[in-house]
Amino acid sequence: MDFDLSEEQRLLKESIDGLLTDAYDFDARKKYMKEKGGWSRAVWGKLAEQGLLGLPFAEADGGFGAGAVETMIVMEALGRALVLEPYLATVVISGGFLRHGGSAAQKAQYLPGIIDGSKTFAFAQLEKNSRYDLADVSTTAKKKGAGWTIDGEKFVVLNGENADTLIVTARTRGGQRDRTGVGAFLVPADAKGVTRKGYPTQDGLHAADITLTGVEVGADAAIGDPDNGLALIERVVDEARTAMCAEAVGAMDESLKMTVEYLKTRKQFGVAIGSFQTLQHRAADMFVALEQARSMSMFATMAVDFDNAKDRATAVAAAKVQIGKSGKYIGQQSIQLHGGIGMTQEVKIGHYFKRLTMIENTFGDTDYHLRRVTEGGGLV
Repeated sequence: MDFDLSEEQRLLKESIDGLLTDAYDFDARKKYMKEKGGWSRAVWGKLAEQGLLGLPFAEADGGFGAGAVETMIVMEALGRALVLEPYLATVVISGGFLRHGGSAAQKAQYLPGIIDGSKTFAFAQLEKNSRYDLADVSTTAKKKGAGWTIDGEKFVVLNGENADTLIVTARTRGGQRDRTGVGAFLVPADAKGVTRKGYPTQDGLHAADITLTGVEVGADAAIGDPDNGLALIERVVDEARTAMCAEAVGAMDESLKMTVEYLKTRKQFGVAIGSFQTLQHRAADMFVALEQARSMSMFATMAVDFDNAKDRATAVAAAKVQIGKSGKYIGQQSIQLHGGIGMTQEVKIGHYFKRLTMIENTFGDTDYHLRRVTEGGGLV
């Protein structure tokens, strides 16, 4: 397979790298963490100005018609810079729901706000006992006239604290774990009956626990078929997993570079510790783990558009397994090779490990996806 970037893709990479180099050093990131919601509206505006928020959407909808490779390029760059802004929640996940399942009216209503940066979204899916099972949904959506009434609780909703619109999974019929009867609904975050409790997560991002009590939405709130929306949800989540794999590769790449640079400059017994052969071998093993993760991220990127849902799920699960293993190894080695300083909040390397840990546990950890692979990629 040809993994060389096209001229347009190289320009995209240079553009996003240049933007984040100027706007996102470690001191700036710490400042952005203190802003409302834990991210910078100014940086979000710059992403919009460069067209990055409209990248995956069709030209007819005001976007640029880019594909999975372009998303991979952007997410790698975001991972290298440890970007806090809700690109994953708004563009990749919520934008994915609108791209794949949204009606023409829904796209016309919501996509312009995503593309110009004026609106952000959040995906409210995780429930108290659901773990990683996307079909385990106890939140209910009951018909009321032409519309719906939604009741339930969602937890650890990324960007849920400040999102303008929520995409909520809810059950329209059947039992709690039935694969039928699950839909996705657009819910205004300020709708009557929506309660949000925001908090920072360990990687510096922000999430929220959300309670929906008698929240009334119209018939046009359902994305696609409200009784058979699980296939759409699984497809979008696979795209999110693939994007996070790319983000993790960016974080691992920068972790390795920082660690190698530290080995070159940190001295013991009057010599740089990078001259010790044992530490050179460990750095080499980190590089191997990084390249394994990069290859699997590319594989998932190529596979995310597979028409066969089982083949797509198997490929993405396999990538998530390797990303989890490589991220854990590179993160642990980076901390240990930095010594005690790597454990402090003042040094960036520890923040990479925290983000890698959160990625590993989002939408299925390594053990979960290893089971999916061994069971043939079945949608378990």
